[in-house]
Amino acid sequence: MGGPRSASLRSGLAAVAALATLIAGCSVERAFIYFPSRGLHATPAQWGLRYEDAELRSSDGVRLHGWFVPAQGGGPTLLWAHGNAGTIADRLPIIQFLHERLKIALLIFDYRGYGRSEGRPSEEGTYRDAEAALAYLRGRPDVDGRRIIYYGESIGSAIVLDLATREAPAGLILEAPFTSIRDMARTHYPFLPVWNLLRTKYDSLGKIGRVQAPLLLLHGDRDRIVPLAQGRRLFEAANAPKEFVVIPGADHNDAWTVGRETILLAWARFLESLPLPPGPRGS
Repeated sequence: MGGPRSASLRSGLAAVAALATLIAGCSVERAFIYFPSRGLHATPAQWGLRYEDAELRSSDGVRLHGWFVPAQGGGPTLLWAHGNAGTIADRLPIIQFLHERLKIALLIFDYRGYGRSEGRPSEEGTYRDAEAALAYLRGRPDVDGRRIIYYGESIGSAIVLDLATREAPAGLILEAPFTSIRDMARTHYPFLPVWNLLRTKYDSLGKIGRVQAPLLLLHGDRDRIVPLAQGRRLFEAANAPKEFVVIPGADHNDAWTVGRETILLAWARFLESLPLPPGPRGS
């Protein structure tokens, strides 16, 4: 992929496992799960894209920042939750690609503590952040709330999946998702049985059966961070309609580099299959 996403997740879990018995609060655990960057090194304008700064406020009062990139043609709108490292600026190459090739409008936002968003990240906090992003889209007169698709990458998959259990999207796209943080610890550090001490859950496997939305799940077959088997387990537990796409040769962070056309075709096929209501409101 064209920027940091979750490359630090595996090394972070190692530290969490080693230190878990010493954790009296959640601050140490948080430091080894989230890898935020502050500020933004670029904007969509530098990539030739029209955009608006999206100022969001979570239900607990945290101010968040994102970008809304409009599109012509009245298509669906993407709500995008990124991985656990970097900022929305690191996703600009893919933002441009999706906008140009699929003509899709999108909102991408930074979690609390990332980019220009206030606060510190946490599991509950990221869930609130996604809710704020959805509320922002639903409040725009140029967005039809019935035509919003959720897209999550890595830890972002867990975040939008949680949102989908409460607010059903028109479609759900998960890229390189893991079953849970505890399963990640078990996978990479089986000789350190301290995963039950982790407060952060992101229990996607326990939630996906409650999602009632068409699903597209993509996973690289050489993913060394989140094993392909975890993606398959999630897919098997999901409700139909659903599609599983393996990206040949892709690791965790290079899927859009290695398998761009494979991903594009899967996205286009998925969007075409969605039973979207005709036209946005007011058209």
